Amino acid sequence: MNTNHIKEEIKRNIGRKVEIKVYGMRGKTSTYKGFIHTAYPNLFTIIENNIEKSFTYRDIFTGDIKIKYM
Repeated sequence: MNTNHIKEEIKRNIGRKVEIKVYGMRGKTSTYKGFIHTAYPNLFTIIENNIEKSFTYRDIFTGDIKIKYM
């Protein structure tokens, strides 16, 4: 899987509910639940509780974040 494949998958799922886990430093994780809002060339956004959060495709590729479709 490469970043182009990830971009296309995100674009196909705009509007779909997702859960995103962000793996941070020292074993800390953050979880966000919302809807995929937009897909830009280098990043995509989700809406969680009326707040827009952005993530990069590269972070999915490197495993820094995991995306789960609901």
